[in-house]
Amino acid sequence: MAEQERMVEAVLFASPEAVTVKELEQRMPHGCNVAEALIHLQTRYEGRGVRVIRIGDTWAMRTAPDLGFLMQKETVEQRKLSRAAIETLAIIAYHQPTTRAEIEEIRGVSVSRGTIDQLLEMEWIRLGRRRMTPGRPVTFVVTPQFLDHFGLESARDLPGLKELRAAGLLENRPPPGMFPLGTAQDDDDEDDEQSELFEDP
Repeated sequence: MAEQERMVEAVLFASPEAVTVKELEQRMPHGCNVAEALIHLQTRYEGRGVRVIRIGDTWAMRTAPDLGFLMQKETVEQRKLSRAAIETLAIIAYHQPTTRAEIEEIRGVSVSRGTIDQLLEMEWIRLGRRRMTPGRPVTFVVTPQFLDHFGLESARDLPGLKELRAAGLLENRPPPGMFPLGTAQDDDDEDDEQSELFEDP
């Protein structure tokens, strides 16, 4: 088992992307217990500067969250997402799989194609299965890249309402439908003015 741990460690360390158990089994000698080796390796790395973590159905080595400040000088500062993009992404994350019509119903305004396209290009969302309803609308779900970026094993690990309020991430905004008809701004108008998903910091 110690030798199997070393092999798993070598593959995870060298891989630029998270690796599935199946991919590890294909690389390692026949008869290896990859799943058990991963658990042993994960335990061995607890409390160290690098952790072995599970991201959905994949595994990877990542810097311990509390040491992220050490990497700040080496990371590229990204511009903030627009409010329309953040709201759309949050709805997909918490209600997946969800259709565009459902996103618009929750937000109370129409969703521009540019917002969805940019989130798809960032690989934070992807197309899910079509709904078995009239029109067979496509659904959207978050991706492993989204989970990896926010340090989540699965969408079930997303913070709840109490945690979001405690962190000051929920605004005291009236729920959708509270405004008279015609007062809610369409995302297309926002895109015409902004022409892109991101706002300058």
